[in-house]
Amino acid sequence: MIILTMFMVLLLLLSINVPIAIGLAVTTIIAMVMKTGTSFLIDTAIVMFDGSMKFPLIAIPLFILAGSIMNSAGISRRLIAFASALVGFIKGGLSMINIATSMFFAEISGSAVADVAALGSILIPAMKKKGYPGAFAAAVTSSSASLAIIIPPSIPMIVYAVMSQSSVVQLFVAGIVPGVIGGFFLMLAAYITARRKNFPVEETFNIPNVKKTAKDAALAFLLPVIILGGIFGGVVTATEGAGLAVVASLIIGFIYKEIDFKRLYESATEGAIQTASVMLLVAASVLLGEFLTIEQIPQKVAGSIIDFTNNKYAVLGILNVFLLIIGFFLHSVAAIILTVPIVMPLVNAVGIDPVHFGIIVTLNLAIGQQTPPVASVLVTACSVAKADIWDVTRSNISFICVLLILLLLVTYVPAIPMTLVEYFYRS
Repeated sequence: MIILTMFMVLLLLLSINVPIAIGLAVTTIIAMVMKTGTSFLIDTAIVMFDGSMKFPLIAIPLFILAGSIMNSAGISRRLIAFASALVGFIKGGLSMINIATSMFFAEISGSAVADVAALGSILIPAMKKKGYPGAFAAAVTSSSASLAIIIPPSIPMIVYAVMSQSSVVQLFVAGIVPGVIGGFFLMLAAYITARRKNFPVEETFNIPNVKKTAKDAALAFLLPVIILGGIFGGVVTATEGAGLAVVASLIIGFIYKEIDFKRLYESATEGAIQTASVMLLVAASVLLGEFLTIEQIPQKVAGSIIDFTNNKYAVLGILNVFLLIIGFFLHSVAAIILTVPIVMPLVNAVGIDPVHFGIIVTLNLAIGQQTPPVASVLVTACSVAKADIWDVTRSNISFICVLLILLLLVTYVPAIPMTLVEYFYRS
């Protein structure tokens, strides 16, 4: 009864546009007072403060800032030029350029929204100018930007690691192969569409041009080597790697002599706002976790599903459906904070590797970023392209299907995400 009451109160608060963090906190406090009385309120502020003091979360504003510096320092433009020289000769070349650049940008920013905002402002107008439909340009940009949630470093992976007490570095390593496969799958889908609709070739393949653009972008190529090399090599933690990303981006930006300080200030402000939102969500989730622990809700959910089936692949199927539905209505960080504490006892009970499950969660939420009504990445792409969200969604169906195929492969062929993890960290 108390859970139903919480659910109804939360729905009511969300329906009147109360932020989800505030809604979660208010709902949990009401439930706690109903169950244990007002004595719990004395410790509420302390519990929420402790919940927001998570060292790995410092990486979030730093990765957002690093991505913004890339865009304001001319790094993004150089990457696009190199991608154009490399794959622009393929039918529908600009869509290939879009996907290839997103894959590289994802290795620094860790944010799909930052990816689509930074690259979309350049690539979507360019695609429309070349005769691509605005809806298709927005769909390609949106779906490829979601690779940022899979390819390390990934902000949702950091949040998942905090909530599940998993290794951030192992999650990053596990995301490499699925991210690369997802990128090539998206390119294949874009190529098939380009052949069917006779989209143009961007430019002929020219080795001297490839060399020239590679030389111009040489310093940009060092960024993922410095960041991911430092993290995977054990030289720095993921949080320190985020700080390293900011410093390296700034240095490269000064060398290129293209730093835009006005945009840099705006980026820092936006990063602070996003971080505050995440921290408030985390703080509210701690309150929810207290209540769930007292009521043993996760254990009861785990027990109910195990009574139905204890086959881990069947459980994974059930959890995939659950997460896909959640993704329709919640942003990725909010979905992780709300659902992971509930399902982790079940995940552990049936023997699912938490790192493997983390990739499944993030991939589900990458798909959720493409599916209305709450589709933050899709909405951002539509805003940049000035396109109707439903027209873009229709163009995006083939790319969503590709991501669903990738989800099935990652879920039921654990070797895809876990081989590198097993080799480097568990052998």
